[in-house]
Amino acid sequence: MDQDSSNTSVLGALRIRDIRLLLGATGFFTLASRALSVVIAFQIYRITKSPLSLGWLGLIEAIPAISLASFGGHIADRVNRRKILLVTRAASVVTAIGLALFSSGEHSVSIIGLYAMVFLAGVARGFADPASTAFEAQVVPKHLTVNASSWISSVWLSCSVIGPAAIGFIFDGVGATGSYVVITVCFLISAILTFFIPPRVQAVPDQQESVFKSIRIGWRFLFKTQPLWTAMALDLFAVFFGGAIILLPVYASDILHVGAKGLGLLNAAPSLGAMLIMLNATRKPPIERAGRNLLWSIAGFGISILIFAFSRNFILSLAALFFSGVCDGINMIIRRSMVRLLSPDVLRARIAAANWMFISASNELGAFESGMVAAWIGTVPCVAAGGAVTLLIVALIGVLAKELRGLRFDLRTLERR
Repeated sequence: MDQDSSNTSVLGALRIRDIRLLLGATGFFTLASRALSVVIAFQIYRITKSPLSLGWLGLIEAIPAISLASFGGHIADRVNRRKILLVTRAASVVTAIGLALFSSGEHSVSIIGLYAMVFLAGVARGFADPASTAFEAQVVPKHLTVNASSWISSVWLSCSVIGPAAIGFIFDGVGATGSYVVITVCFLISAILTFFIPPRVQAVPDQQESVFKSIRIGWRFLFKTQPLWTAMALDLFAVFFGGAIILLPVYASDILHVGAKGLGLLNAAPSLGAMLIMLNATRKPPIERAGRNLLWSIAGFGISILIFAFSRNFILSLAALFFSGVCDGINMIIRRSMVRLLSPDVLRARIAAANWMFISASNELGAFESGMVAAWIGTVPCVAAGGAVTLLIVALIGVLAKELRGLRFDLRTLERR
């Protein structure tokens, strides 16, 4: 099959064995990590009955993930990225085992122990996220970037649906300890599949660069490329203020009254919406008018969060979260493609590290912000205010970021137009 035909084929990326292994490793890791986030949040809220305890959960993971991301990007541009992933996957297995042990007490569960394992998971993320994005670029040929990104994102999202939905039922059946055992097995399978992906030749930058100079070069390139940093900033502020995922245990327990099973479905709804849009993107990628589509997708996300905030009906809440996932799916595939197509290979891990810092700040620091504000003004006003602020941010960046607004790619060559 020639390059042009494989580039336009829906199944083009799936014909490559190493991409299939990468998809499997991504899928099992996502099953485990998304299921873990549901179990740990529900477990801690059930013990403490405090939204602020959920906020602390996000902050404890964010501190190491954000602090180490730039250094992790520097390392991933110099050290074999596959080895980094194998080490961090092993750390995930250890973390899940630790969570199972700390949850196995007959009379009490160690909250400090649970938080300690979450901190370890954040340390692993600081190294794994930049290496994972850069290693993906080594495995996937450039002409299959958008097709493979759609498949990888689709697998990630489908497992983000299955993991939370299934773990709610597993939690009800075997409790937290049994759930963590299932999660451990998924992490282990991900590590095995990663091991079977052959090592890749890796471009290495100037070895004379100091760590700080290396990191500075990556950030300098990022801020010289307006579409990259404005897209990252847009996603950061939208999720930081508009993200409601960390407060779903409050909605499931106290507002919608649907329990652990309902919580799993609420967590799965955004991923289901994003998965469907990702599958559509294998045929019709949304990057031809990338900037415009990105802005509209974030605006739609804000609207869906506003609807969810005030809903008292479980079906309407699921629908609002589903629509937020559709919008986030468009945003995700555009940003993933932008990082790949606008970053030189020698800087790719450092640019990916910066991207993951933005993502971690939006998700985990946003979780802390949501927990703190919800404890202060209440859960519903907190989520509603976040949706409104998201819409204001989209309007502001849409006016000021001219390069992002006009960003386009040629679907045939994947070059910037």
